[in-house]
Amino acid sequence: MRFRERLHVPAVWWLLAAGFALTLLLAVGLYIGPGWGVGATVASLAVTTAIFVRSAVRIEVDARAIRVGRALIEHRYIAGAQALDAEKTRRRAGVEADARAHLVLRPYVGTAVEITLDDPADPVPYWLVSSRRPSALAAALHAASGTTPRFDAPARTDGP
Repeated sequence: MRFRERLHVPAVWWLLAAGFALTLLLAVGLYIGPGWGVGATVASLAVTTAIFVRSAVRIEVDARAIRVGRALIEHRYIAGAQALDAEKTRRRAGVEADARAHLVLRPYVGTAVEITLDDPADPVPYWLVSSRRPSALAAALHAASGTTPRFDAPARTDGP
């Protein structure tokens, strides 16, 4: 295994969900009755837990392929990978996005890796994958696929 990362919901989201469930206990319990309040709280926690657990995604790079969740692509189809900072990730996921791209983005992870594909049979031009360690993921992809790293030119700061 060259790279492994698991993107899971941060602890603060769990605390917010618990706080919401407690407000349901109070609001519903006082309005309809304590039994209904407990039921609403349990239902809220069950739904939240299911959503949070199912939204976790595992990213793995081995000698043969990259696996992001259930999606897999072999290294021979990878033309390059670029680590993106938070601003570039926001732009590539928004105004500069290609509608055909494969996106695996999580709102609680600000950075990502753009994986450019080279497969004439696949209409997907690139994958955009959230990562807390985008440089390490891009380096693992370059090492596994034999591509050379792509760097952007630094932004000009000397004015017009």
